[in-house]
Amino acid sequence: MSESLWEAGVEEETQPETQEKTSGALTVSVDDFAALEERILRAVNLVKQERQARVAAEANAAQAEARAARAETELHDQAPLMERLQAELKSLKAERDHVKERVDRLLKQLDGLEL
Repeated sequence: MSESLWEAGVEEETQPETQEKTSGALTVSVDDFAALEERILRAVNLVKQERQARVAAEANAAQAEARAARAETELHDQAPLMERLQAELKSLKAERDHVKERVDRLLKQLDGLEL
């Protein structure tokens, strides 16, 4: 079969279907079409809202990651200071205990003098 004969056969086969589909489409009521249109518009709006929410969530996640990275950097930078302050605190506590012992000894000596 040549291409033109084949195309003609295809056209003949599709024409009745097209006519049936067209007449079937005409049986759809205006209310049904309006309801379908409304559902499609709601679906489109829902997809838009979801996309906006996803973009916002991704932006928030990126900001949170950036804040976490900054906090981690600050923590890393503050670690030597924290270690130094802990050592200083330990030293000051030891000094306080030493001074307390000396004061206790002096008070005992004063009590021993019995003025």
